[in-house]
Amino acid sequence: MKLKNSITTNLIVVISGFFIIAQYAPKVTWGGLSLQENLFLIKKAFFPDGKIHGVYAGEWWRIFSVVLTHASWFHLGFNMLVLFQLGNIVEHFYGRARYALILTGSALAASVTCLLLTSANTPSVGASGMIFGLFGVILVAGKRMGVDYPQVVGSVVINLIITFTVPNIAWQAHLGGLLGGILIGLIMQATSPRRTPKVWE
Repeated sequence: MKLKNSITTNLIVVISGFFIIAQYAPKVTWGGLSLQENLFLIKKAFFPDGKIHGVYAGEWWRIFSVVLTHASWFHLGFNMLVLFQLGNIVEHFYGRARYALILTGSALAASVTCLLLTSANTPSVGASGMIFGLFGVILVAGKRMGVDYPQVVGSVVINLIITFTVPNIAWQAHLGGLLGGILIGLIMQATSPRRTPKVWE
């Protein structure tokens, strides 16, 4: 698998593209709302158009589209760097199909946890919940992947400390994504034959 053909690389391009459009083409709207207003995760609230929007108002796509939104260039850059580092490892080990399931399941777990544990009108943005799912999978299968396991554990601990100490971070999404990734990793481990890492092409 070549990096340029990987889901990880393509996903980074798509997420970055949505951020650039939202930042520098504010006139791009959908249903009278800005692009970011249509994509971020929120339970239910009145929006600038005077209507009620959110997942609990039937806008289910927000559960997944939240990964396309970010608060700043720093937020985007940090998340994309971690996604590149972790995503290529996980995709290389599991293959594209299972990797896609891991990303989808992690995003779902992160968003559902966030919806359950936040107030109705609190918006959330970013792909970090999904990325924490990758941490969870690596915690389960990291030794078989051949990664530096103590370093991975240390990274998870540091990121959890940041999650619970820095203001305005959706700890609910991070925790939900991590636990979702662990569960997905355990399921895949129980239903898959043992394998060794592939050699990069």
